[in-house]
Amino acid sequence: MTSIATLGSHCSLQVLKGAKDEGLKTILICEKKREKLYRRFPFIDELILVDSFKEVLDDKCQKKLQENNAILIPHGTLVAQMSSEEIESIKTPVFGNKWILRWESDRVMKEKLMREATLPMPNPVSSPKEIKKLVIVKRQGAAGGKGYFMASSEEDYNTKREQLILEKVISKDEPLYIQEYAAGVLAYLTFFYSPLREELEFFGVDQRHESDIEGLARIPAQQQLNSQKVPSFNVIGNSPLVLRESLLDEVYTMGENFVKAAKRVVAPGMNGPFCIEGVYDENAKFTSFEFSARIVAGSNIYMDGSPYYSLLFNETMSMGKRIAREIKNATASNELDKITT
Repeated sequence: MTSIATLGSHCSLQVLKGAKDEGLKTILICEKKREKLYRRFPFIDELILVDSFKEVLDDKCQKKLQENNAILIPHGTLVAQMSSEEIESIKTPVFGNKWILRWESDRVMKEKLMREATLPMPNPVSSPKEIKKLVIVKRQGAAGGKGYFMASSEEDYNTKREQLILEKVISKDEPLYIQEYAAGVLAYLTFFYSPLREELEFFGVDQRHESDIEGLARIPAQQQLNSQKVPSFNVIGNSPLVLRESLLDEVYTMGENFVKAAKRVVAPGMNGPFCIEGVYDENAKFTSFEFSARIVAGSNIYMDGSPYYSLLFNETMSMGKRIAREIKNATASNELDKITT
């Protein structure tokens, strides 16, 4: 019998609850410091306790997963805590395309794939000397917004970078990516592509709440100017969003273009869940500044199903349950090789 395994963080509760709803065994790779939390949930059949998530690479953990015929569901914690080489070395079958996670983690590769998919993007800025307007400076990989900052000039960039280095938020040698800032309504568009059905599904939209950049709006302007603190974009939580129906055709087109581009660029393509992240401006024009090539934490708000999935399924369907359903269907049709790497 196939079992579902994931790391104890990010969206693991949704993933394992969905797997249990589909009748699959559930395994959580759990840091010992979080054992008490995850023991609360009866749908988790087995905990593999580790000191560090990197122990998933060890033969002992791999053997345990192999004995349970496990499929590992990747999420943001895996991308944040392991290098691309480490992820690609995992012997346990990984749901989706583990090779595309390298493209998510590397800003240059990420930009290349987004351009291949013809996604509307803000312009990259090659160096701090080229900053002529407001930019956002980002770290590599899945940092959850921590260490991001805005700058309007080279001097502003250098001041804030040095401050974050002093605070040990970023390291001195850490490569940073600079991108023109796109203003508008945040919209994180989540999709699921099924290689079994060769069909794209639009799952839903969320907005992310970032601290403490959001709290600045409640501080009077004079106090903002007097503050020396570099605001953080650290993601704290998510809330749901429903788009104007007239925008949906473009949403599907962007998702389909991304799937086609991924097939051309990084075989076997963008299988399973992914997210195109951006903003809508005053003309309802979408600008995409990121993508995530796996399940995103914003799907946690739809554990009982999203408005858009209620149009496709006559039952509650979280992203975790949708992943488990795909694995169940692939197992039944002997096509697991189509959905795992």
